[in-house]
Amino acid sequence: MNLKKINPNLQKALIENGLTEANEMQQETFSTIKSGADAVIQSPGGSGKSTTIAINVIQRLEKAVGESTRALVIVLDKEKVLEMVEIFQKFGQYTDLRVIGCHDKGDIDYDKNVISAGMDIIVGTPTRINAMFSSAGFNMNTIKMFVTDDADEIFRLRHDAIVQRLSMSVEKTQRLFFCSQITERVEVLADKIMIEPLFFEMGEE
Repeated sequence: MNLKKINPNLQKALIENGLTEANEMQQETFSTIKSGADAVIQSPGGSGKSTTIAINVIQRLEKAVGESTRALVIVLDKEKVLEMVEIFQKFGQYTDLRVIGCHDKGDIDYDKNVISAGMDIIVGTPTRINAMFSSAGFNMNTIKMFVTDDADEIFRLRHDAIVQRLSMSVEKTQRLFFCSQITERVEVLADKIMIEPLFFEMGEE
């Protein structure tokens, strides 16, 4: 993967999975995301947004640290949770990063116990993440990356209030929205919760 200063363990896993060339989105956004800046990244469906999220989260976290969660990735539904967790496991296989997927059909008590024992990355649906964090008293201030995938779809379903509330529980973090379209709701929430966000708009390949 031809990205500047990419983590060698991540690079190895990407090559083994046939990802040797970064696409336009990955090249354009890599240094911005690595710097910790807030961003809204728009790219057509099927252009590798989930892969881009996983690459950047693994790159920034590098290895397991302590018990506290450092990356929160909010996705649309159970199917996306399972898909995203699989991508993290595939690309993070040469790191010791711990990842869990939480969705509305899972066992909330089991998820809470696993997370409190130590977790680096949580991937979950807005309603499940909200239920877990509002009832378990987890410390949100260790979260370094707060990522919303399919932000346009999630906000269209009126979960933007949940995302805003969760975001407000974290004092200092990097906030990233990935979407197929930059809708008015995406712009409004980016304006509310992000610090001088950078906007990336990728055309059809």
